[in-house]
Amino acid sequence: MKIMNRRTVLVATTLGALLGVTAPGTLAFAAPTSTVGDRHAAPGCRPGTLDPTPVRQAIAGLPDADATSAQVRITTPDGCWTGTTGVRDLRSQQPVPPHARFRVGSVTKTFTAAMVLQLVAERRLDLDASVQRLLPGLLPADYPTVSVRQLLDHTSGLPSPSVPDDIEWQLAHRYDRWTPQQLVRLGLDNPREFDPGTRQHYTNMGYIVAGLLIEKVTGHPYATELDRRIARPLGLRDTYAPGDDPRLRGPHAHGYQAVDRDGRTELVDVTTWSQTFTPAAGNIISSLIDLDTFLTALFAGRVVPAAQLSTMFTLPGVPDVSGGPARYSAGLTAFPLPDGETLWIKTGSRYGYLAGTASTRDGRFRVEYSITSTDAKGEELSATAQRVIAAALSLL
Repeated sequence: MKIMNRRTVLVATTLGALLGVTAPGTLAFAAPTSTVGDRHAAPGCRPGTLDPTPVRQAIAGLPDADATSAQVRITTPDGCWTGTTGVRDLRSQQPVPPHARFRVGSVTKTFTAAMVLQLVAERRLDLDASVQRLLPGLLPADYPTVSVRQLLDHTSGLPSPSVPDDIEWQLAHRYDRWTPQQLVRLGLDNPREFDPGTRQHYTNMGYIVAGLLIEKVTGHPYATELDRRIARPLGLRDTYAPGDDPRLRGPHAHGYQAVDRDGRTELVDVTTWSQTFTPAAGNIISSLIDLDTFLTALFAGRVVPAAQLSTMFTLPGVPDVSGGPARYSAGLTAFPLPDGETLWIKTGSRYGYLAGTASTRDGRFRVEYSITSTDAKGEELSATAQRVIAAALSLL
């Protein structure tokens, strides 16, 4: 049974366009399927009268060619549901462990934006202060002034570093260690995308620099500040920044990447992978319950004071480089719904892992998911992720 009305189809199609969704391809791989495990007992998740059938069906039948596992948590005024499907790893075929951790990818940006805004609230940073003054020598002397605000809302125009995107190159270099300064220098080998503050283009570079600002102002490593400012105060047991440790510590599902070799598709275990290429932009590890706890507290004003929190729900008045309106705020993405409401989302991808969060501004509707996609960095969004998004929207 598919529970999807015309409004849901419209929203899902538009959201798919926002996230770059196209029809996914198939891979020459199959594995035994597992059933969906309901976890109503997850902390703070009470079933109520919520019927999770659409979401349960969306993640049923894993592992398959598209993904090896999925975890989803959805909260509505009618109740809450948490479910998992698939396997922890293809060798053991064991189920995904409870409270499994995963790489959240660019959902990291929401955490980074929150920490910068905390420093603004403490008057240790000013959103309109220049990067050149705060981090002298990082940018060339003749570079146009870039503000802290422009780092967060993707209007800095800072160029991104160029490395080969060929999967074999990526696999060969997955244990390389990068410093943020190296990444900035590599990016500056390319021309700036536009004059700061004139357009918007979503990239990692602004957040890489924002991570440097957090370390400069506090005198502590990014990972320490994440733990001190967010993880410990909120009781997040699974959330941490791994630094140069390529492992994924604690209970987790393995991530795999489909690689075409000699005319056949192989699934390569990519669970262990250095995340130093995306410091403060895509390196955090977390879990469903931690993401939900963080999102709830953040939107309720318990992480960032109200005066600064408004920045996370304000879009810059400049066009996107694609020609459309700006849709990225500080750490979030605005998705207008047909009824005039806005869904605030953040998605992320690292090799082997897709993650996403979404919430209405009042927090009454929230979704968090992790999918171990076999092509998480591909141009096409995982078919499993598409089904999860559509199913969640049908319950909105």
